[in-house]
Amino acid sequence: MKRLIALCLGISSMLVAAEVEVTAEKFFADEKKKISIFEGHVVVIKEGDKLTAKKVTIEFDDKKQPIRYIATGDAKGNLTMNQKKYYGEAEKMTYEPSKSLYTLEKKAFLHEIETDKKVYGDFIRVDQISGHYEVDGKGAAPVKFIFKVEDKKQ
Repeated sequence: MKRLIALCLGISSMLVAAEVEVTAEKFFADEKKKISIFEGHVVVIKEGDKLTAKKVTIEFDDKKQPIRYIATGDAKGNLTMNQKKYYGEAEKMTYEPSKSLYTLEKKAFLHEIETDKKVYGDFIRVDQISGHYEVDGKGAAPVKFIFKVEDKKQ
């Protein structure tokens, strides 16, 4: 199985000059549409964050800076948001770096590692700038939030 390692269309100059490494079995780019598509065992690594999926599409602006990462097909990630470590998974995960916005859709799960808080839903949106979290079951199932409480007994 041949693997392609690509440093894609100026990604390395992303916000705060963080380097992004994308590994996949297939790579396609369309400069007119300003997209890059990676398929087959895709792994995206940026600093301490790691995302895996069957397919990742990266959309770019006119300056060849990424405006949106869209991971589909068994998307899983170890992410840092608001200085906290998370593990997330969903059928579709979207990250918009300029807005610091993560969106997880379809069978979404987000786990804050340090506090062991877990949230399940069909739609989870995390806005890092405002600190807002939005979770919706989309009618398919109720939203579930799991957290631990210490009982102080005297």
